[in-house]
Amino acid sequence: MERTFIILKPDAVQRGLVGEIIGRFERRGLKIVAMKFMQVSEELAQQHYAVHAQRPFFKGLISYIISAPVVAMVVEGTNAIVAVRNTVGATKPAEATPGTIRADFGLEIGRNLVHASDGPETAASEIAMWFGQDVVDWKRANDSWIFE
Repeated sequence: MERTFIILKPDAVQRGLVGEIIGRFERRGLKIVAMKFMQVSEELAQQHYAVHAQRPFFKGLISYIISAPVVAMVVEGTNAIVAVRNTVGATKPAEATPGTIRADFGLEIGRNLVHASDGPETAASEIAMWFGQDVVDWKRANDSWIFE
């Protein structure tokens, strides 16, 4: 099983789309193993987006992610990283495939609703950064109907 990290960004929370978005991941068969509703600190935001520190949009990105609460979560499943990224859609909502979260609910790149880890190393780093050891190992009653 692979794990990946997801943030439902302030626009998803403010627009009341949290349940809809989480439901899409669950209906896909992904299992939630960690989740919290939180206000992101400036320090955590800067650490999370450090890769963009030299880019012109960095300050706006930080002020946006700390502007309202988010839902941070870890999901688990077969090829979870690819499954989540395919469910989320392209970074630019106008280029996202219909049926994805960003295509269905987004119009602008700066309000694209969801962050999803882009690879195994990033996922491991982000999970550690946001949750530490607070990830739950558990077995769902219907796992045998989802995973071979």
